[in-house]
Amino acid sequence: MIVKHATASVFVFSRHGENWQIGLVDHPRLGRPTIPGGHIEENETPAEAALREVGEETGLRVRLLEPPCWLPPPPGFSHPVVPPPWWTVELPTKADNHLEAEHVHVDHQYLAVADDPRPVSEPEHAFSWREPGEIAALGLFPDTELQTRVLFGRIAEFAGAGSVEVD
Repeated sequence: MIVKHATASVFVFSRHGENWQIGLVDHPRLGRPTIPGGHIEENETPAEAALREVGEETGLRVRLLEPPCWLPPPPGFSHPVVPPPWWTVELPTKADNHLEAEHVHVDHQYLAVADDPRPVSEPEHAFSWREPGEIAALGLFPDTELQTRVLFGRIAEFAGAGSVEVD
């Protein structure tokens, strides 16, 4: 039986002048730049985990963007709605600080914008903003690099479409 752990990660973008940049952390265990993210804690939604992980790892305050195909609840709907991720993917992983064996991360991947690119608290990891032309040389995981390239091509459009609230 394969063990699966719920995780959340975030593609964080910010406008720097006229250009967009992506924020990446230097992941200490993986030894390469990654998007911020981590395990979803007990009594936490994926969206709450996404925001918490970004805050802890980067020190940034961000807003999650609405996925293009998200249908908000109708007016008068009385239950809290958990903002959906842009993608939910299964990522095979080696042992980590949560499990001493190979397992799968069911990763809820969000897209967010930092309206202010300066951290509001001390980040846990080294963090940097990167431009599109730098992506190929960074050694990102191949799928992350592919997703980043697609998102760079459309981030201005997505950032103007709206954000979702997390209670």
